Amino acid sequence: MSSGRPVSVGPPETPPEPSRSEVIPFNRPSVGALERRYVLEALEQAYLQGSGPFTDRCQRLLESDLGCARALLTPSGSHALDMMALLLEVGPGDEVVVPAFTFVSTANAFLVRGARPVFADVRPDTLNLDERTFGSLLTRRTRAIVPVHYGGIACGMDAILEVAGRAGVPVVEDNAHGLYGAYRGRPLGTFGPLAAQSFHATKNLTAGEGGAVIVNDAALAERAEIVWEKGTNRHRFLRGEIARYTWVDIGSSFLMSELQAALLWAQLERRDELQAARGRIWRAYAERLAPWASRRGVALPAVPTHCTPAWHLFYLLVPTADRRDAFIESLAAAGIQAASHYVPLHTSPMGRRLGYASGDCPVAEDVSARLVRLPLFADLSEAGIDRVCQAVMAAPL
Repeated sequence: MSSGRPVSVGPPETPPEPSRSEVIPFNRPSVGALERRYVLEALEQAYLQGSGPFTDRCQRLLESDLGCARALLTPSGSHALDMMALLLEVGPGDEVVVPAFTFVSTANAFLVRGARPVFADVRPDTLNLDERTFGSLLTRRTRAIVPVHYGGIACGMDAILEVAGRAGVPVVEDNAHGLYGAYRGRPLGTFGPLAAQSFHATKNLTAGEGGAVIVNDAALAERAEIVWEKGTNRHRFLRGEIARYTWVDIGSSFLMSELQAALLWAQLERRDELQAARGRIWRAYAERLAPWASRRGVALPAVPTHCTPAWHLFYLLVPTADRRDAFIESLAAAGIQAASHYVPLHTSPMGRRLGYASGDCPVAEDVSARLVRLPLFADLSEAGIDRVCQAVMAAPL
């Protein structure tokens, strides 16, 4: 969701306090001097296409932080999912299990390859793929299982991997929300052979648009690089391993531009600062709203004890669906931009075209109708947090 405002010029050491008349946006990227410096540097070096020095820095850092075999930057998280589906060789007649409560790209990546998305219901507490029930959806046609770590809080990966292992089906993560979150101390995005990341403007770290394919299975690394480079072995040529490069496999133009990578490099250099700021805001919401939520029957995000959140978003589940829109309107009247979230994919027009119907994933339908997301961005000040909390507690339910 766009706020219609310019991006932050910070991050200032102490964010300015918003006036009572100032709208607090739902999201605002934290973009400042370092980002401008690196984008200008990319312009001055006149290397604007993909796979340049900023791309290489970003990829090496992600590989180091995550301990993966390769990280390959893409123009968007959707491109990362598309590339992942291609590497899995998903095709007509295959089925891929995805949560019903997720963004359309999670399903589209496999649908465009001819596979059928099989929608699984989610847990009522974490809103993640329900590891206790999805196993009944597996068939001999199942080609992959795609958990989405909603809000940056990990799915029940032990159980998911156990069920998938018994069925001989790979688990590939849509980790659009979860970079730098963890499950039992292990980074999200490192549990299966492949994972997709997003660096959209709404994410914790941004390239404006952007994504990455995380390759954890070293056996896939060489082919991933070829698919990433339009199906050519160009990178072997650049490394001096061959005299000329040529077309050797299917692929597409999956490279992020250097301007995007320059912006992302600044964000990655600031990752500890940005993550700490988001964690501070998330915890402030949780602490200040907990007594009110308990009295009013409002659910706050649930964090299992073995999960380290990525602090991507903070939501409320209001008691009844019929009050949700009025609640959001009350916040808007107080100058607070709040938002709902996904329409469950199985109830969407496209989901119905695929043969799904209301009632197929009842938990996803219930939480979708009651969910409210609060503003959460790194430059939100203490005064801003106070304003949001006061408006939430004053809103009618």
